[in-house]
Amino acid sequence: MSYIRLKNIGKAYKRYARKYGRLAEWLGLGIHHERLWVLNDISFDVEPGESIGIVGVNGAGKSTLLKMITGTTSPSTGSVEVGGRISALLELGMGFHLEFTGRQNAYMSAQLAGYSKADIDARMDEIEKFAEVGDYFDLPMRTYSTGMHVRVAFSVATAFRPDILIVDEALSVGDASFQRKCFQRIEKFRAQGTTLLLVSHDLETVKKLCDRALFIREGAIGRMDAAKAVCDEYEKYLFGGCPQDFQPPGPEDSTALFDPELATDCEQVYGEGRADIERCWIEDGNGCQINVIVSGEPFVWRYRVCFNSDVADPIFAMMIKTREGVSIYGTDTTMFDNPAGGFVAGDRIDVVFELNNILAPGTYYLNCGIRMDDENGVVFLSRRVDAAILRVSSSKTTTVAAGLVDMTARPSVLTMSKV
Repeated sequence: MSYIRLKNIGKAYKRYARKYGRLAEWLGLGIHHERLWVLNDISFDVEPGESIGIVGVNGAGKSTLLKMITGTTSPSTGSVEVGGRISALLELGMGFHLEFTGRQNAYMSAQLAGYSKADIDARMDEIEKFAEVGDYFDLPMRTYSTGMHVRVAFSVATAFRPDILIVDEALSVGDASFQRKCFQRIEKFRAQGTTLLLVSHDLETVKKLCDRALFIREGAIGRMDAAKAVCDEYEKYLFGGCPQDFQPPGPEDSTALFDPELATDCEQVYGEGRADIERCWIEDGNGCQINVIVSGEPFVWRYRVCFNSDVADPIFAMMIKTREGVSIYGTDTTMFDNPAGGFVAGDRIDVVFELNNILAPGTYYLNCGIRMDDENGVVFLSRRVDAAILRVSSSKTTTVAAGLVDMTARPSVLTMSKV
């Protein structure tokens, strides 16, 4: 059974004032260093299946804490007890040999994690497919980009479901589509009982994925509580006490456009076959295909359907959700009291949803589907999940500071008359 127990752990490093201080100590000529404490008196337990987020400023000790949990470094004080198989994605490329190919590194990393060659052989095709680095998988990793390193590292680290999965900010350098695919796998592992430790500066992700969160402040526990409460405390620590140091990002003067690099590679397509969604795309108000738009500007979600059989009164549906899979808005034609009518085999139609855009700046995924509702339940004739990516950028009128939607608040300060 997976669990993590930390009791009064601390980590200190030696700092030498003079160049030959270490040599002098080795020769028994006294103490020539001072101890620099990175972490001090950290104690907490993680129960099986829990998801814990870890937040804190750079240098707070988050990565050092994870290294002690994984056993790659030892605590100076206290004890660490871990039950279950750990899979960790820590420093980018940690454990990879740059002269080895991606495939060779995958074998080496999985074998170091305790898996047999037969086990790895059985999963190698899946590892290669998930990483999606193409022919580079058989080239030395020194030829890889940063994003390609992350793809291979995450694919190997999650090829086998671990009891404990530890991720240290590595996904922040991946592209949006690959991040979504990684979050899908993390969500699947969580549903199967994997314990998750996640270090991230993306507080919205911590709130959505984690049950509790740990705020490490100056090497000690600032707070450990429900994820939202801890993230709020951390934001207050960052911005509440010194607003003069915080400059919110300026608005982007961007217009609607199409970015060919913003393509999904985690789409899921299924259905019972009476219809097919042949194509789906996002348009602006002028009918131009787009996938980047400013907050507040409306857009259209459109998909083309081909009917393979006669169908009476199908229901057309759509949904938009976050990168982490949180549903923001979903609707279908039953909500508008407007029956679609009947269609015969060979008919081709376009289904159009015109949408107001109150989305906060961020990256979003769109679904579309055709279904029938009857006494036996819901049957999808065709469905495409995570079929397109929409990136929303800020505009000069954006008011959202945190969250998923821009409610365009109009604040005012009223002076009360004195009696």
